[in-house]
Amino acid sequence: MGLLERLRKEWFILGIVLVIAVARLEPGVGVKGGPLKPEITITYIAVSAIFFNSGLSLKTEELTNALMHVKLHLFVQIFTLVFFPTAIWVFLQLLSITPINEWLLKGLQTVGCMPPPVSSAVILTKAVGGNEAAAIFNSAFGSFLGIVITPLLLLLFLGSSSSVPFTSIFSQLFMTVVVPLIIGQIVRRYIKDWLERKKPPFGAISSCVLLMIIYTTFCDTFANPNIDLDKFSLIIIVLIIFSLQMSFMFLTFLFSTRNNSTFTPADTVAIVFCSTHKSLTLGIPMLKIVFAGYEHLSLISVPLLIYHPAQILLGSLLVPTIKSWMVSRQKALKLTRQPKAPVKV
Repeated sequence: MGLLERLRKEWFILGIVLVIAVARLEPGVGVKGGPLKPEITITYIAVSAIFFNSGLSLKTEELTNALMHVKLHLFVQIFTLVFFPTAIWVFLQLLSITPINEWLLKGLQTVGCMPPPVSSAVILTKAVGGNEAAAIFNSAFGSFLGIVITPLLLLLFLGSSSSVPFTSIFSQLFMTVVVPLIIGQIVRRYIKDWLERKKPPFGAISSCVLLMIIYTTFCDTFANPNIDLDKFSLIIIVLIIFSLQMSFMFLTFLFSTRNNSTFTPADTVAIVFCSTHKSLTLGIPMLKIVFAGYEHLSLISVPLLIYHPAQILLGSLLVPTIKSWMVSRQKALKLTRQPKAPVKV
């Protein structure tokens, strides 16, 4: 029973492994121009479906409760979309002299440019008992910001495919990301009661569509005879990703718990997860748009595909430790705020 329950929880990670294996066996099915016609079904229909689904599932009313916590929001968004990609860029200048595959290093930079995810940071914050409203707001707000800022960061740090002009990238992003998201929010207003009653599996739907995108991306890779990924580079990238996650989580923890900080222990939990997690759901479709025509697109995607399960695994392992810290810290703060009893003479 324990194994079945674990498989049910980890089905998406297993799905990633499965679709990559299937793509390796028969890349011709999902390759550009192949039977699946990914240049239409994936580039337009699948990406639009993901963001329509996001718009439909996003509880706008929940975000208004957390809206006034401006300092926390600024911290998370500046760390995620300014400090994170800049720190990665500096780090990659040092790694560029190593024999690590250059396309995997470019992929690390794309990870830095991604916005926070709408799901994993919220789930882990809730599991610890942290400020869930702040996590929901920052994940959703970061995703909205990411629609504009992430492509700009990708173009700034990496440049775009020469075959896709800047205006084309943003017009495609607008039509396949922004428009479906807005339509999803409008539709939600009319069927909100039904959605809350039935609770459709929004996460599972997006994940299934995402697996299709990952599958066609790797079909393109394996169909290209010029691409070669060495095991050394892959192992080093996995180690780097875990080290970066630990370092950034520790850094956000230090900043948010310093003496002059006004953040509560519950705020710190939301900050640690929201600032260090990166969105695969937004990331892969955006990479498909911004780097359309790159023969090394799938290699660029590999670090993000590793980062996503790594952040869930690492976050899940740290939940008991962070929860224990938060509870003890809250008790300590409660004791210091209690008025002292008057001394009897």
